[in-house]
Amino acid sequence: MSHQIISPLPGIFYRKPGPGKEPYVNEGETISAGQTIGLVEIMKQFSEVRAEFDGVLEKFEIDDFGIVNPGDVIAITS
Repeated sequence: MSHQIISPLPGIFYRKPGPGKEPYVNEGETISAGQTIGLVEIMKQFSEVRAEFDGVLEKFEIDDFGIVNPGDVIAITS
């Protein structure tokens, strides 16, 4: 069964915690409920985006530095 990870806020989605850092998670990797998969930044405020279920991160629907709106699907897990 697949699950969607949804953006809680509008802003810019980042897959890494900072420039030159490794991504929080890559497609195909196993993730755990509560694990951070990225950040959404709005007006210099950063909010973590977390997985709600254990599984495998199948695909990011939003590119790194992509613009998101509340309710947008960020990633698909299985």
